[in-house]
Amino acid sequence: MLKILQKIALLLWRAWFYILAAIPVISLFPFLLLIASYKKGYPTLFWIARNIWSPFILFGMGFYIKTKFAKPLPQGTSYMLVANHSSYLDPFVMFRVSKNPFVFVGKKEYIKVPLFGSIYKRAAILVDRSSSMSRWGVYERANKVIESGTSVCIFPEVNYVDDTILLNPFKRGAFKLSIEHQIPIVPITFLDCKRKFPWSPDFGFPGELRVETFPEINPVKSLDDLEELQEKTRDIILAGLNSDIKQQSQKAVAIELAKTRK
Repeated sequence: MLKILQKIALLLWRAWFYILAAIPVISLFPFLLLIASYKKGYPTLFWIARNIWSPFILFGMGFYIKTKFAKPLPQGTSYMLVANHSSYLDPFVMFRVSKNPFVFVGKKEYIKVPLFGSIYKRAAILVDRSSSMSRWGVYERANKVIESGTSVCIFPEVNYVDDTILLNPFKRGAFKLSIEHQIPIVPITFLDCKRKFPWSPDFGFPGELRVETFPEINPVKSLDDLEELQEKTRDIILAGLNSDIKQQSQKAVAIELAKTRK
């Protein structure tokens, strides 16, 4: 009986996440849509996402963020934020990590979400992962963002929703952009999201969400060295996960693997 009650409480808590995410979007929708439609409105939209939307969700879910910066994030220049992706919380955590505006590269499917999709398609760099033509189109849209001086955030893992894998292999896109535009990469490790709010609805709990950033990686000069840059970035993020004293992501993986053996 106790396990059933715990399961119900967990499902209600996770449902509460979607309610919290929707409240600011619905209540501010006309204002947000107006800003998103304005060519130079993104910095204001980013400020709202960082200082209103994200804290509203994270605090309402019982989470607080503790970030360990290897060094201050670069100011006045474009850079590539690259992190592991293990939770629906990740974008909101990233908003709190960086004070400097950045644009997400995100899934095209989210434009189907009522109200939110109208803002999302104007604010993010969209990619249809099933279409090679769409993936190439990302580069053109990202080029415009980078040329405007705004940074880009990419979660580059392949099949990231598989909770049985600590860190999936990376796709090439972020690193190709970094080399072509010669912008630095800032590796970031989310240490707790996989354990406390995973893709799986079967476990999780509120509390501290720790984030660790690492010194920026200067891009290599040639696309011939793309794989080296890609692996270097992944190795840094993976080392951050493996060096975690609490081993929270590893615990999440162990829970998922145990479920598959039953």
